[in-house]
Amino acid sequence: MKLTMSSATQRIDVLRREATEQLDPVRRVAMGQFMTPSPIADFMASLFRKWPAEARLLDAGAGIGSLTRAFVQRFSSAGQRGSRLSIAAYEIEPVLLPYLRDQLAELQGPSVTASVVERDFLREAAFALSFGDTQFTHVILNPPYKKIGATSDYRLLLRQAGIEAVNLYVAFLGLAVALTRPGGEIVAIIPRSFCNGTYFRPFRRWLLKEAAITHIHVFDSRKKAFHDDDVLQENVIIRLERKAHQGEVVISTSHGPTFSDYAERSIPFSDVVKPGDEQCYIHIPTFTLADAGHLFVRSLSDLGLGVATGPVVDFRLREYWRAQATESEVPLLYSHHFKGGKLTWPREHKKPNALKVSHATQKWLMPAGWYAVTKRFSSKEERRRLVAFVVDPGLLPFPFFGFENHLNVIHSEKRGVDPILAHGIALFLNATITDQYFRNFSGHTQVNATDLRTMLYPERQTLLEYGKWAVTHGEATQDQVDAVVEGTDVKVERSVGNSDRS
Repeated sequence: MKLTMSSATQRIDVLRREATEQLDPVRRVAMGQFMTPSPIADFMASLFRKWPAEARLLDAGAGIGSLTRAFVQRFSSAGQRGSRLSIAAYEIEPVLLPYLRDQLAELQGPSVTASVVERDFLREAAFALSFGDTQFTHVILNPPYKKIGATSDYRLLLRQAGIEAVNLYVAFLGLAVALTRPGGEIVAIIPRSFCNGTYFRPFRRWLLKEAAITHIHVFDSRKKAFHDDDVLQENVIIRLERKAHQGEVVISTSHGPTFSDYAERSIPFSDVVKPGDEQCYIHIPTFTLADAGHLFVRSLSDLGLGVATGPVVDFRLREYWRAQATESEVPLLYSHHFKGGKLTWPREHKKPNALKVSHATQKWLMPAGWYAVTKRFSSKEERRRLVAFVVDPGLLPFPFFGFENHLNVIHSEKRGVDPILAHGIALFLNATITDQYFRNFSGHTQVNATDLRTMLYPERQTLLEYGKWAVTHGEATQDQVDAVVEGTDVKVERSVGNSDRS
């Protein structure tokens, strides 16, 4: 019996859950095998715009064929009369192959041919590219998310193709782009982590040279895109055009995969990748910061400051751990020492409160002084990504401090900073408007020192004014912090409008 679109969609979601249950859970998590729910697959397929007479589709890491099915439905409804489509669906997971073969068999007909390619996509693609093979007009992609080891032979294969990748999803996306003809379209759902961070910088530079970004979709909730699989990454859907002119970019949002509250707007590319940005960070401005330009004008280096990841990697110094500090020990500060807006030390915990001073530990310690610190990690649904605190040396009467690796430390030439400035920086970082500014270019739960170094801050005098206020107001509420930092002229608004998808 021929399936209707609705029954086919319902059936493929049943099959997706059935296949997922058969996968080895350890391998599935290790490989990042998260199959695409049908509403997301349908949305991704809706982003394709070009329909040549002879279309060739690549689905690398095809799973059970959800994305391919959605694309074929889109091709059938939007493609030109008489157009032909050939499909290459790559998959090597034995559990998924029978499902994929069945799906492709149902999809084939007079205008659609399909083949299952049971070979390693990375090796196959790298080999094809060595002959200059750019064969696909369309790519639809939900790649695996596993990290690639520094010594993996995949790294060498990718370098030979001109691509630097530290994760399979970046490798799959890069090779898929490279295999696409000029003017071809690529739509992928991938983690947002490639948008910033030092490790992904070579890939961003390569990608921006090879393709134009035309559309980025963000899910407001991290939990919703792959709600059956408890995925921790924040995912985006991105549409690219190979070797195309870079114009405006559509930024869209929805709370979850039903897209019932879908909204979008077009913005200049210069708002996505800032001109002259050597890091090539990809900003996704889901919030506009109206009249807030004066808050983001100076880098930390302009302010005479630096930021470092906490130097103490505790497990390497385990023999020097101490429960409490005496004359020969100094405080070892962890994230758990910073709660409720303040530093509480010592604190009963399975981790130590102090580190013995010795030749082995001295180089990892910082001189006593005033510092602003942030936690490197936030929980996936925490209200703010940026959580900052002040270290008051008056509470820690010791000559040195140890900052554990899960903290970022804002300093002045590896020493403390002006106390008023430390308070001002912490207040600024704790403001809602600053958090939204940060989220516009970072989808990580992790806040890296590089991110803090790259972002912009107010003028020094403004920070000092914030600091004076913070010193005299103790434990301020979030509303009070926001009122001081934003003033009366600054408003935080959703950047996307209420327009529906066409």
